[in-house]
Amino acid sequence: MSYPVTRLRRLRRTKPLRELVRETELSAAHLVQPIFLTAGEGVREPIEAMPGIERLSISESVAEVTELAAAGVRAVLLFGIPSSKDEYGTEAYDEEGVVQMAVRALKEAHPEVVVMTDVCLCEYTSHGQCGVVRDGADPGDVDNDLTVELLAKTAISHAEAGADAVAPSDMMDGRVATIRHQLDEEGHSRVPIVAYSAKYASAFYGPFREAADSAPQAGDRRGYQMDPANADEAVREALLDLEEGADVVMVKPALPYLDVIRRVKDETGAPVAGYHVSGEYSILKAAAAAGWIDERAAAMESLTAIRRAGADILITYFAKDAAGWIAEEEARR
Repeated sequence: MSYPVTRLRRLRRTKPLRELVRETELSAAHLVQPIFLTAGEGVREPIEAMPGIERLSISESVAEVTELAAAGVRAVLLFGIPSSKDEYGTEAYDEEGVVQMAVRALKEAHPEVVVMTDVCLCEYTSHGQCGVVRDGADPGDVDNDLTVELLAKTAISHAEAGADAVAPSDMMDGRVATIRHQLDEEGHSRVPIVAYSAKYASAFYGPFREAADSAPQAGDRRGYQMDPANADEAVREALLDLEEGADVVMVKPALPYLDVIRRVKDETGAPVAGYHVSGEYSILKAAAAAGWIDERAAAMESLTAIRRAGADILITYFAKDAAGWIAEEEARR
């Protein structure tokens, strides 16, 4: 016998019971705030395409994490914007690079905050591709094996600086296995890998590419990022990354791929991260600024949907705001 519809409606209409039977929990503990790092002192440079988000120098990133921790956000994901770029992205694995120095500063100031680092070359290469481009090759034809070596070198430099987790976002073949092997060899076997396993060639990355100055100078990234039409492939990629040693698998972007998050969660049983990306953030900000939507309600609904789909971890530029909104709701109860 099915549960009477009238009783379900009574539960929904009674606020205390509605909260008790809520199926999906969203708390500050699920949130990760991305941070863009840049060289200099006392720098807070607004990002036009991402209202409310700034490029931060190391000292300002420490101040930002102080605010995040006070709001209840327990984790950050660091992206570096180097002072100079070249064809091999050498500042990505420089021991004195902006990410490496920021990790040391953040772990000294806030040892309780989980510091994750993005491992990719796109912010560091002069051509904007996520790896090394072969001489004379098409702009998007990346040398997979050489790139994987440099990614592993980057991950080691982050781990040695004190990163709590490394997050390869490049989508090169075999990079998780190589990074896992190198971390273990260098004495960092306890550093987990948060793998961008299903990273789609998405139109929603535009604001990020402005923020990180990482748009490809020619060509595109469809040779190594995933076709938005494919879902079975996402499951295969996640399973392969887990076999190679990933500890968490990620789907990026999140909202256009809620079905993929659900499938990856169901078919792997592994911890899953959903990345609520820059374009998703900026769309909500722009619509709210125009008075077309309620920013808070729309952002919280979006984040709840990602959790409902199966994401254990939510990487979002709304993390600090969302944590504050959650705290306000809890205080009213």
